[in-house]
Amino acid sequence: MSEERTNQKNQPEINEIIQVKKQKLTDLQTAGKDPFQITTYDVTHHSIPIKENFEQMEGKEVSVAGRMMNKRVMGKASFINVQDKLGSIQAYVQRDAIGEETYTEFKKMMDVGDIIGIKGTVFQTKAGEISIHASEIVLLSKCLNVLPEKFHGLTDTDARYRQRYLDLMMNPEVKETFIKRSMILREIRNFLDGKDFMEVETPVLVANAGGAAARPFQTHHNSLDMDINLRISLELYLKRLIVGGLERVYEIGRVFRNEGLSVRHNPEFTLLELYQAYTDYHGMMDLTEEMFRTLAQKVCGSTKITYEETEIDLGKPFERISMVDAIKKYTGIDFHTITTEEQAKSLAKERGIAFEDHHKKGDIINLFFEEYVEEHLVQPTFVIDHPVEISPLTKRKPDLPDYVERFELFITCREMANAYSELNDPIDQRKRFEAQEALRAAGDEEANAMDEDFLNALSYGMPPTGGIGIGIDRLVMLLTDSAAIRDVLLFPTMKSLDK
Repeated sequence: MSEERTNQKNQPEINEIIQVKKQKLTDLQTAGKDPFQITTYDVTHHSIPIKENFEQMEGKEVSVAGRMMNKRVMGKASFINVQDKLGSIQAYVQRDAIGEETYTEFKKMMDVGDIIGIKGTVFQTKAGEISIHASEIVLLSKCLNVLPEKFHGLTDTDARYRQRYLDLMMNPEVKETFIKRSMILREIRNFLDGKDFMEVETPVLVANAGGAAARPFQTHHNSLDMDINLRISLELYLKRLIVGGLERVYEIGRVFRNEGLSVRHNPEFTLLELYQAYTDYHGMMDLTEEMFRTLAQKVCGSTKITYEETEIDLGKPFERISMVDAIKKYTGIDFHTITTEEQAKSLAKERGIAFEDHHKKGDIINLFFEEYVEEHLVQPTFVIDHPVEISPLTKRKPDLPDYVERFELFITCREMANAYSELNDPIDQRKRFEAQEALRAAGDEEANAMDEDFLNALSYGMPPTGGIGIGIDRLVMLLTDSAAIRDVLLFPTMKSLDK
């Protein structure tokens, strides 16, 4: 039986319990003991450190606070479990220790779900469980609803995403995922700060949403009477800062792409972009490999991690292979021998690969890569040297001008990072933008738009620069062994229940 149907079946009982809880609150308020009037509680310790350091903590007085997750009343003594931000700990509540009046109030007025404060001494029960022998118990906030565990727990995926507060409350592994997410962000900053990068902030509302092939969200600024977009990338503003002489910059921020939902995509997501002057995409590969390895060691305790029962070794040197060579490896087709657009399209037709009329040879190469190669890239692999047609902001390879100095990092068959030797030639960049404008005119809503201010910035001279973008959410998925992007977003985009 689904959670929704279970709750519907038990709704009369739930309503009755809620009314009892509300009456208890009214009675407390009438008696001058309104828990919502309490403003502070002196928390000295948390659950897990108490249990992990029992030898030092035994017999010491502590005070903890959190949600009461169960309650077992046995006459003159009771056991409860208090869940705080780190975990849970048992408390032994005895009438003679806290006083008869307080104990009576505890039994009658305090319910599972309430936020409480406990003061007492640390001890170990005969059953071996580390606990707190309460000398004080205080009701800090009244729960006026019924916890999901009352009726078979919170397991419905849609309900978990919509009511993340309940998900965090009832599923400890979910809380651990988001604790790790915070650690990952902290360690990224530590790593980049240690490399002398400067963290910056750039606009979210932009006139020109460039830097990626994506459809933007549009809005209107009333005061300026102008249409603006939510950014789809961080790239073009960060490059302006390189022109200005900052040399090493990064930003971790939200970007927005008006596209579909999937296990790998959310319209609003977190992106890391960094740019370093006087290096190229080889330097970015070295930096990326070191950063992924460092994050795994810091967050997971090992450079070998498990994702969906597959061991991923981030400790070994990452494989590096060109896009054309990767296609040849898995199909036998060498696109270096395909010299015309017509030959490429004919080959696509033979293989049953759908393409659009405006697609060039480089687009066909990318379609072959997606169809035949991505599914094989389980272990960390840098796929390098992309066609120029799909890389409008990237420097060409001097010896192969139809290709560019770009890489994508794939792990578990997913793109984890995208990086370039940044195009710093303003004349070439204008031609690339013009080609993108032609695609927009032909109906491609994801093509880049001309950005005159960015071109003006380039005209002042941008040093040779390497840049990279890393999707934080996919990185968190990898390091927390999470199957879907919504599992690592506290509040993922959801379809309205009204539709």
